[in-house]
Amino acid sequence: MDMMMMNKMMESMPASTMGMDMMSMQACIEACDACAMAATMCADSDMAAGMGRCSSMCMNMADVATTMMRMMLRPMGHDMMSMKAMLEASMAMCQACMDECAMHADMNECCRVCMMACENMKAECMKLMAAMA
Repeated sequence: MDMMMMNKMMESMPASTMGMDMMSMQACIEACDACAMAATMCADSDMAAGMGRCSSMCMNMADVATTMMRMMLRPMGHDMMSMKAMLEASMAMCQACMDECAMHADMNECCRVCMMACENMKAECMKLMAAMA
């Protein structure tokens, strides 16, 4: 989906959804999407390089990022407690994947990119969490 279409859809969502700024949520959705793509590509690269733990961590990261994104795309079904729990779990997974990829980032470009995407997703999740408080 292109950004202009995404902006229009986010603007059409009820402003009262958890009292959240839909543009902040959009930034987090975009970070989750980018992270899911980077982690998926990194997992594939890691398999070829024989880095099983890193590959598994990246696959888990991609799943968490996709789940977080899909949850945000359904704002009418948001529950404050479950949203906060999912954001916390996402940030923990981002940190774990960042730590694992950091061990290989100097020799594997996919790990470096994945690490940066995880860092960005974690930062956007933190911003969204702060906006919810």
